[in-house]
Amino acid sequence: MKTLVAYSSLTGNTRRVAEAIFASLKGDKAILPISEAGDGAGFERIIIGFWVDKGDANEEALAFIEKLKGKALGVFATLGADPTSEHAKKCLDGVLARLLAKGNEVKASFICRGAIDPVLIERVKAKWGGQAPQARVDSWTEAASHPDEKDFANARAAFAAF
Repeated sequence: MKTLVAYSSLTGNTRRVAEAIFASLKGDKAILPISEAGDGAGFERIIIGFWVDKGDANEEALAFIEKLKGKALGVFATLGADPTSEHAKKCLDGVLARLLAKGNEVKASFICRGAIDPVLIERVKAKWGGQAPQARVDSWTEAASHPDEKDFANARAAFAAF
């Protein structure tokens, strides 16, 4: 079976997780940015990686997801928030529901924290007059150290049987 790892990455977080997953896969495989993946034709299995934007997959990933029908899939995501939070679960579940509704079979999924785009941080700070609440700053600081080696190991484990 031929496997494609297709990812969309703004800051490099999702690309790095994609590379970790790809390196652990056996058999005939390819890794491509979603912008180069077309509709995934020629691949029996596809692992899709995206970054969370406003509670959903980013726009480029959503366009790719819309093209997939009747495929064996894996899904992974990166986001700035705590990956065990209700927000993270809701983000991933929304994408999974969209894929399942199109007759796809989702065999594995994973979500982890990733560093937040500095431009976004500055936009959010501006809403607070340049000074964000300490809890928000602490969250950004924690996110800045991810994905880390533990995240990569967890990603590889999530797709080990894929």
